[in-house]
Amino acid sequence: MRRFAGSGAFAVLLAAVLWGTTGTAAAFAPGVSGLGIGAAAMGIGGLLQAAVAAGSLREHRAGLRAHRGTLTMSALAVAIFPLAFYSSMRLAGVAVGTVVTIGSAPPAAALIERLMDGTRLSRRWVVGTVIGVAGVIALALAHPSVSSAATGTSLPNGWAHVAGIGLGLLGGGTYALYSWGAARVIRSGVPSRATMGAIFGAGGLLLMPVLLITGGPILSSGVNLAVASYLAVVPMFLGYVLFGRGLARVSASTATTLSLAEPAAAALIAVIVLHEHLNATACVGLLLLFVSLVVTTIPGTNRTSRGKAVAGRPAPSAAPRPFEPA
Repeated sequence: MRRFAGSGAFAVLLAAVLWGTTGTAAAFAPGVSGLGIGAAAMGIGGLLQAAVAAGSLREHRAGLRAHRGTLTMSALAVAIFPLAFYSSMRLAGVAVGTVVTIGSAPPAAALIERLMDGTRLSRRWVVGTVIGVAGVIALALAHPSVSSAATGTSLPNGWAHVAGIGLGLLGGGTYALYSWGAARVIRSGVPSRATMGAIFGAGGLLLMPVLLITGGPILSSGVNLAVASYLAVVPMFLGYVLFGRGLARVSASTATTLSLAEPAAAALIAVIVLHEHLNATACVGLLLLFVSLVVTTIPGTNRTSRGKAVAGRPAPSAAPRPFEPA
């Protein structure tokens, strides 16, 4: 049994590392905008998700129709997320863009639960959010190392850095929103495969016009095409397959903790492969965001507004991922 659980933990950890390669991989296609690369990765990956779930979508179409409002909102969030996430990494750098996006998702998820479900915010959330805000402020004050040419924008370097952080926060918020929507539909009794197929398939369709408008450079060179293919198939497909298999063997709380390897791997790979330089202020900001992510993600015991003890709120990374088995 221990060996069986260990294989599940390894699958989740490997998936997190694969997700952490997305920003560095995208950097090898500098001629493709963040919008183009994001639309290709999530758009094609979302359509693959819908194709895999086709049978389940047909079987549970009545249940999906009953939640079309939540599914539509989640699909819109899926479409916005990659555009914000990849643009954030283009403007602020892979390390900063990834950690801001992933680090802001857990407090955003708790806030969404508060607004939508009336769940009381815990002291853990307050502490984690305060630490996270301090980290974002430190990053905003840091002098970025990403050149204006690398950002692909006419904005001054400092303003591009701040814009990248803002887009990272938008990415974290939309990540939390589609995770909340998916969890809500699944809790109603619609299987995970059908729910995620519907959300990511619709999100992928919404991204197709963006891909048509901005994705031309992808076909202009073999390298760009290889990068886009890698992002769609490896992190977006294989990574999620591994995560789904891992969840069948380990608890959601364990999977959440192991998923913390994603921002750590992204930052480390960016520094080693892309030679991104992080000054002292930026390092402090990244550290604070990582601490915030740990504080808001590691399960504890909180009380809801009804006074019932419940497990600590998991981060969106523990919510059902695409390709998770039903």
